[in-house]
Amino acid sequence: MPTSKTKVKNAKEAKSSEKYEEIRKELERQKNALLAEAGELIGGGLNPEKENYPDLSDQASAESEQNFVLRLKDREQKLLKKIDESLDKIANNTYGICESCGDEINLKRLLARPVTALCIDCKTKQEEDEKLRG
Repeated sequence: MPTSKTKVKNAKEAKSSEKYEEIRKELERQKNALLAEAGELIGGGLNPEKENYPDLSDQASAESEQNFVLRLKDREQKLLKKIDESLDKIANNTYGICESCGDEINLKRLLARPVTALCIDCKTKQEEDEKLRG
C-alpha cells in the first residue's frame, strides 16, 4: 500500500509533466523537423564528391556552400542532442532544474529556450567567465 509520501511524490511528478507538456510537444516538433530536413540533405542535396567546374570561382563557391552546409549539419546535430537530453529530463522529472546551482529555471526562460540547462543567473555568469578567458 502506497504511503502518503509516495502519493505526494507521484502527484508532484504528474503535475511536473503536465507543466512541461507544451514544451515537450514543441521539442518533439523541432526534433521531427530537423530529422526531416537532414533526410532531405542526405537524399538529394549533399554531394561529397567534387564536381569539376570550368571556372575556379564557381568551384570555390561550390566548396564554400558545401562547407556551410556541413557547419549547419554539425549545429543541427548538437541541437538534436540537446533536444534529446531535454526530452529525457522531462521523462525523468528533472527538466527545469539548473545544472549548475540546482535551482528551478524560470518557466519564461524555458519557453523561450526549451533546451537550456542553466538558469539565467548561471548562464550570465558562464558568459562573463568565457569573456574573461577569451
